[in-house]
Amino acid sequence: MELKDFSYFLPDELIAQHPCQKRDQSHLLVLDKKKEKMADFSFFQLPDFLQSGDVLVINDSRVIPARLFGKKPTGGILEILLLTRKTNEKDSQTWEALLRSAGKLQENDVIDLGNKCEAKVLARISDKKWLLEFFSPYGFEAYLNTYGRVPLPPYIKRKRNAESNITDRERYQTIYAKNPGSVAAPTAGLHFSADVLQTLQKKGIQIAPITLHVGYGTFMPVEVNEVEKHVLESEYYEISSESSQIINNARRAIAVGTTSTRTLESVAGNDGYIAAKSGATNCFIYPGYKFKRVDGLLTNFHLPQSSLFLLVCAFAGTDLIKKAYQHAVESRYLFYSYGDCMLII
Repeated sequence: MELKDFSYFLPDELIAQHPCQKRDQSHLLVLDKKKEKMADFSFFQLPDFLQSGDVLVINDSRVIPARLFGKKPTGGILEILLLTRKTNEKDSQTWEALLRSAGKLQENDVIDLGNKCEAKVLARISDKKWLLEFFSPYGFEAYLNTYGRVPLPPYIKRKRNAESNITDRERYQTIYAKNPGSVAAPTAGLHFSADVLQTLQKKGIQIAPITLHVGYGTFMPVEVNEVEKHVLESEYYEISSESSQIINNARRAIAVGTTSTRTLESVAGNDGYIAAKSGATNCFIYPGYKFKRVDGLLTNFHLPQSSLFLLVCAFAGTDLIKKAYQHAVESRYLFYSYGDCMLII
C-alpha cells in the first residue's frame, strides 16, 4: 500500500503548542467503530464509556530530560538528544545520542556541557547518531535531572536556548510515570488526572501498568513509498506478571496509546494471551494487521503519514479514521502531543 493514501489536511493553528490548562478538560472524541458513529465529549467523561471488568493498559515509562547543549572544541554550540543508555546499569554514562550541528566532530573530541560535565566522543554510528561517554563529578544522572531539558517534539516550538520550562517538565509527563527511559511521552496518558483515575477505580475498571520506553523513532517520518517496507527502531518493554494476569482476566483490554498497543500486540499469543516478559520490539502495525488482544484504543491525533496514524487506521479502518480526523479538524480539536484525544471502542 502507498504512503500517500494516509494523508489528511491539518491547519497549522490546530497543532497544540501548550497543554490544556487542566489535564482532564481536553476534548475527547468517542468513536464507535462498529456503528461508525462519533460524538464529542470531555476527557473527564471517559469513565462513562467503560464498564466494570474493563482494564486500561497504561504505559508507565517516564520521560527523561534528554536534551542537552554543549560546546565543541571549536567553541561552537552543539545540541545533544540522548537516545539509549548502552547498558541497563543505572550508573552507566555511555549513551547513543543524536547530535545537531556536529560539524567536523571527531572521535575522542570532548564536548563541554558546563557545570563540570563533559562528554567524550567514542564513535560515530551514522550520519547524526553518535556514541558518547559522559563525565560528571556528581554522577551523570544527577546532572541530567538538574540541567537536562524536556525533549519536546519538533512541532512544539520553544526558544532553543531558553531555560527548561517548568510547565513542560510537569505536563510532558503522565501523572503515573514511574520508570525513567523515554525520550518522548506516551501522550495519550497525558490527559489523566487523579480524579479520573479515582472515578475509574470506583467503577470497577482496573489499571494495568506496563512499560515501553519510547524512542526518538516515534518522531521519525515514514520515508518509503511502500508502507510495508518501513522499519521501526526497537524499543525496550516490560510486562509484569501482575499486569499480565489483570489483562488476561479483562472483559476488554483498552490500550492507552499506541505504545501500549504495540507492546501488547508484540507479546500476545494467537489466542490473545499476554505473557509476563521483557525485551525489545519493533512491532509495526499498519492496515491489514489482525489484532490479537487490544479491544479498545485511547489515542491522541497523530501526524499524517506517520507510523502512529497507520496504527490507528489499522485498528478502526482508514476511511473511518479519516472521517474522524476531518470531524476533529472541523470541530477545532487540537492535534499531536499536547492536543486532544479519541477513544475508539
